Amino acid sequence: MNPEIEVTGSEVPDVGAQDPTERNSPVAWEGSEETQFLRQEVTGEPVCYFNEQPFEHGAVVKSGTSILRCDHGIWIEAGPADSDNP
Repeated sequence: MNPEIEVTGSEVPDVGAQDPTERNSPVAWEGSEETQFLRQEVTGEPVCYFNEQPFEHGAVVKSGTSILRCDHGIWIEAGPADSDNP
């Protein structure tokens, strides 16, 4: 289980939405079957990409209403961007 990350919008970069024409790492939920499949496909990348911009493992970004955490090449949804309105 992944504990929910509590951050405010000013603490993390707001990257907006993924542009499908640019390089992006996949986004998944921790513990889902899809995530397990993606971990087999994306074998321990040192960075995640969001619209061509690389982020190191462990980096946290805001995308729309979600907080995403880079986990070895996969963006894992880590909680709502606004903890007052989940």
